[in-house]
Amino acid sequence: MKNNRNGQAAILSNMEYSKIRNQIKSQKYKLLLDLAWYTGERWGALVKLQVEDVYNPDSSPREYINFRARSRKATPDGKRKTRQVPVHPILAESLLSYKIDTDLPWLFPNRAGDKPITSRWADAILRKAVDRAGLVVKGISTHSTRRTFITKLHRNGTDLYTIKQITGHQDFKSLERYVEIDSDRVKGAINAL
Repeated sequence: MKNNRNGQAAILSNMEYSKIRNQIKSQKYKLLLDLAWYTGERWGALVKLQVEDVYNPDSSPREYINFRARSRKATPDGKRKTRQVPVHPILAESLLSYKIDTDLPWLFPNRAGDKPITSRWADAILRKAVDRAGLVVKGISTHSTRRTFITKLHRNGTDLYTIKQITGHQDFKSLERYVEIDSDRVKGAINAL
């Protein structure tokens, strides 16, 4: 668990996600949280999404969210890869209900509209919502949605090769830090022998 920004980001339950989401007033930032929850992408890439990465020219949601290579974290060798994530049905509903500004390139524009919001701005939005939801002591950060996404895939039986493909991790060593395995699962594995 994170303590004063140190350690692993907390894994969120569905109820905690809902509590946080309910504390976000703006539809725009609810969508930001939804995208984080249903794609598992880092918030640094989420804030750099362009409208055309998410919506078709007719303003309908795309079948896949396109995270451009230049917006994503580089691997240790300095390479970046584009990542495409299928749109979950609940995320599709959220995208349909969001009113996009087709005059601006950014899905999450700053107040001037000339750039996307910053990661710091997104982090502040999340922290305020976490505080209002009464969940500060949990150690929730923007990385919590990524860890939760990966852990939920693993708990639901998705094999690590598929998770690696979905998340864009280059190797299993970097992926394994995201998966949280609870003691009941360890006991169950031993009992299954």
